[in-house]
Amino acid sequence: MLWLEEISQWITSYQSNLIWTGVMLLFYVAVTRFVIPRLERNIESSKLKSSSAIKGLYAARILAATVTLAFIFAAWGFDFSGLLVLSTSILTLTGVALFASWSLISNITAYFILLTNVAYRRGNYLRVLDGDNFIEGYIADINLFNTRLVTQDRETVLYPNNLILTRPIMVNPKAQWGSMGKVTPPPQVTKNDEKA
Repeated sequence: MLWLEEISQWITSYQSNLIWTGVMLLFYVAVTRFVIPRLERNIESSKLKSSSAIKGLYAARILAATVTLAFIFAAWGFDFSGLLVLSTSILTLTGVALFASWSLISNITAYFILLTNVAYRRGNYLRVLDGDNFIEGYIADINLFNTRLVTQDRETVLYPNNLILTRPIMVNPKAQWGSMGKVTPPPQVTKNDEKA
């Protein structure tokens, strides 16, 4: 019975740590039971390939588990002060990398945004306007770094996800211009053309 007293004494001395651990485990269960299934429904309605959906859900579960473990470690007194400078530097670099247009990580961020946006469903026809140029095609798949568009000529174009979010897009335009090319203004009628 001595071990039973030691366990009860340990529980009373670490009661707040155990409560915080329980709260964080409930948070993880709530995320995996409510938030991730909602993300799953959004992915299913987007008609994307199952491999893309599996990657997105896997990354969401890893993110939820990482946040939960970090808070549990903090509750048990893990000393993060030595990691403060390193974590601040990593967060700064990650923040720049997530949203900088030249970054590969920004494509991953854009991937999750595209997964939850119903306008970017598989089979929708997109016209991406990039300055004076354009490209058109059907969405065949959205991958981690790029979106695969199939043009009218059955050519496959891999377009970066972050550029799809930052460029003007026409979803299912009424008239199709062709696969890709330059946006040209309509010809101007001159006075000489009017006389002829």
